[in-house]
Amino acid sequence: MRRAVGLAITFLLVSQPAWAARTPIHEAAESPNYGRKFGGMIGRGLLNVATSFVDVLVNVVNDTKAGPPLVGTLTGAAKGVGCGTLRLASGAVDLVGFWVPGFNGFPVSDSYENCLAPRSTAMREEPSSGYSAPSQPAWEMPAEPAPPRATPSESEALPSTPAAPAPRKVWKK
Repeated sequence: MRRAVGLAITFLLVSQPAWAARTPIHEAAESPNYGRKFGGMIGRGLLNVATSFVDVLVNVVNDTKAGPPLVGTLTGAAKGVGCGTLRLASGAVDLVGFWVPGFNGFPVSDSYENCLAPRSTAMREEPSSGYSAPSQPAWEMPAEPAPPRATPSESEALPSTPAAPAPRKVWKK
């Protein structure tokens, strides 16, 4: 039984980036409503503290694949330790300051690949339930408004000298 529980916990920790990308916990932690923010910051703090080591693993693997093996590994390790420390500190601040009204902590990015990236919006967008036609097709251009016509009072104010004729175009072969 202990082995099954240990295996389940290990599986959850290893598969963490897939299910914790953007959860309702992140939305709740950034809520202006105190009751919702209270639980959201505790959840986000626990999530960030528990998964801070994932940053090291993800960055080492990604940078090793992207660059020369030794340089990529060292760069990924440094970047991962930095991002993991930042995520750990953010989680600790969330756990310590969840009770402060109006304070929503210092959220790090939802992505484990780049902790300084702006938060993702892909998970926040609700998928549409069906097809709806666009209100205006993209290929239609709005019509240019017609120039205003001169009224008799405006025509009196215009100068009476005619405009110079346009120069003639000369076509050469």
